[in-house]
Amino acid sequence: MENQYNHQNREPVSPEVELNNAVRYGSIETVQQLLKDGRDINSKVKGGWTPLHSAVQRNKEDIVYLLLREGADPQPRKDNGATPFILAGINGNVNLLKLFLEKGSDINECDINGFTAFMEAAWYGKEEALRFLYENGADVNLGRVVDEEKKALNKGGVTALMDAAKQGHVTVVEALVKEMNADVNICDNQGRNALIHAFHLGEDKNWKKDKEDIVLFLLERGADLTKRDESGKTTLILAVERQSQVVVEAILDRNEVDVDDADKNSRTALMIAVETKNYDIARVLCEKGARTDIGNLLEIASQSYNNEKIIELLQQFGSSHIPSQPMVKWTSSSIRWGLQLQDLYGRYRPMIGKLKIFQYQDFRIQRNSQGGVYLGLYDGEAVAVKIFCIDAENAEREKTCLEKCRTSNHLMKFCGWEERKNCLYLCLSLCERTLEEYFKMGDKADMRSNDILKTVFLSVKELHEFGFGHQDLHPSNILIDVTGKIFLADFDKCRKITGDDHKDHIISKDLQDLEKLAVYVAMRGRAQFEDLPTECPIDVDDRMEIDDLRERLNSLEECIPVCDQLEHLLQHPYFWSKQMKYRVLRDVGNESDIKARNTKQHNEDSELLKALNREEHPFMDWTKKINEEFLNCMADPFSERDKKKKNRPKKSYENCVTDLLKLIRHTGEHLKEKDEQVKDIVGEPADYFLNLFPNLTIYVYRCLYNTQYAKHFPNAQNPSPL
Repeated sequence: MENQYNHQNREPVSPEVELNNAVRYGSIETVQQLLKDGRDINSKVKGGWTPLHSAVQRNKEDIVYLLLREGADPQPRKDNGATPFILAGINGNVNLLKLFLEKGSDINECDINGFTAFMEAAWYGKEEALRFLYENGADVNLGRVVDEEKKALNKGGVTALMDAAKQGHVTVVEALVKEMNADVNICDNQGRNALIHAFHLGEDKNWKKDKEDIVLFLLERGADLTKRDESGKTTLILAVERQSQVVVEAILDRNEVDVDDADKNSRTALMIAVETKNYDIARVLCEKGARTDIGNLLEIASQSYNNEKIIELLQQFGSSHIPSQPMVKWTSSSIRWGLQLQDLYGRYRPMIGKLKIFQYQDFRIQRNSQGGVYLGLYDGEAVAVKIFCIDAENAEREKTCLEKCRTSNHLMKFCGWEERKNCLYLCLSLCERTLEEYFKMGDKADMRSNDILKTVFLSVKELHEFGFGHQDLHPSNILIDVTGKIFLADFDKCRKITGDDHKDHIISKDLQDLEKLAVYVAMRGRAQFEDLPTECPIDVDDRMEIDDLRERLNSLEECIPVCDQLEHLLQHPYFWSKQMKYRVLRDVGNESDIKARNTKQHNEDSELLKALNREEHPFMDWTKKINEEFLNCMADPFSERDKKKKNRPKKSYENCVTDLLKLIRHTGEHLKEKDEQVKDIVGEPADYFLNLFPNLTIYVYRCLYNTQYAKHFPNAQNPSPL
């Protein structure tokens, strides 16, 4: 058949390509014949296109209905994840959109780049399709959902309103905002709102009247003027670049932007007006107070012919020639942020009181829903700057908490604050990374889990003592500075502790979060905090100790006030040093009922022996793990010292816990009397015994916790007897 060949190269085409070409370029009769001849109706060609995809793209409704009647999958995906339903959004074909919804398509389904049918309709200005999708439940404010890799590159998050604004569809923008309640201030993952997208230049590099109308409309609707584009340009700078005096005046009339703010190349709006020889905009900026002593404006103006009018304007407003200044060297103690801080120090930025900051992605530490966290210089010192809307409730919470806790040891240090327009800037001591980021460092993350968690417990305890509950304990809120010191941060959700009942509820919430953090730290961040297992994995170091600590956090002791629980839990064996654990085991083994009795035979006569020698315990065969030469030597610890009793029969150790403790006690008392060979076998006794029996300490702790023998535990709180 003639249509089986490529007419240019005369190469045979595959059955899949033949069917797809027939759908794209042929008649419905040709498609019917190929299907009758056995062509695969769901076959794919390059890019993952199925016949159904191609029929929708070419807007051939009759072929779409034919393919579906003949059994085509109504929801196939191209290689980029696009479905026929999403492609119907591009065409704006309401009939096809309705058909695919009836066939089971999800109104908000998206491709791998996060595009939905609703977004495609907005991008291509398909107003009728947009209204149909909205009426059928499309999420108007959904931002493009992308994977973590793309999100890390600041991709994604773009909404339908941003698309319509970028493409210059005035009526679509108005419909989205007026009829569908699209949020004009949602930002994408680069921090750009719809207003910033409206300043985008098309492929022809022209900014048309439609875009100007969209900008003015969004300004009327309260669009946030403080956002920047991907080059750090403010809305005012973009308006000057677009040569739109009406937009420049509208932005300045809002009095929400700094007329002297600069982009990532340290260019201000006035500099750009001078460079483009736009006298009228330059005059407006000067009249609004733009500084004329930044960037050597007279030199810029003099580089162009016929620019005398702007030169006179600049001189009228005080501009003069500025001799170049040598770069001042400045260094930061930060390893991670050093280069960005040097950059910030050397560039021009309008000061906010004592604060120098550039709200641009290159200087962003963390993205959040309020305003982000950025690098800054406060009174010349490197800081992290957390930005809030000035009237936000969480802003007042964080500021109040930070001011009250200035003298803390383990809470984030508060350096000061500034206000400008509607923004509050909280300046905090700069840290290198979060706990999440620290654990991703692999072998370089060498702090002991016990020490990390102990510091976290101490910081929460300290916060409670200052009169606040954190209420949002999370690895991202635990920060580590350049020296390795750990701090608790992010107090925007904290609550004041008032009244006994209220107090217990707030503190209990923090203790519940600490239970999860204990597992997260013990696992060294191997699982996301939100996806932690219900039980600690068996391969985790000190698992039994962590499980016991979790139990105590989950089931608080009634005899201890809630406000004292953390102080009590800080004495838990998980936080003891190896030497401390060994000392406890040795002291318990030194009890007379253990060191002087044949322990197995006297269990019923002693509270201590009965508590430790349970019918089932994890040390049933402990003697098999001990070096035989060492065990035999210690069976009579006095034999080498007391020659008069050398004919006395040796006593052997039995596989009960108290005999193991007796051995530990004997080793501590008499190892120094043994020969060098035995000393070499044991080495450091604490290491020897705790490496062989890592769960012995927690076993003894649990057995003796509510007995008089808890006196041997460090900082014992006089526990009540059984």
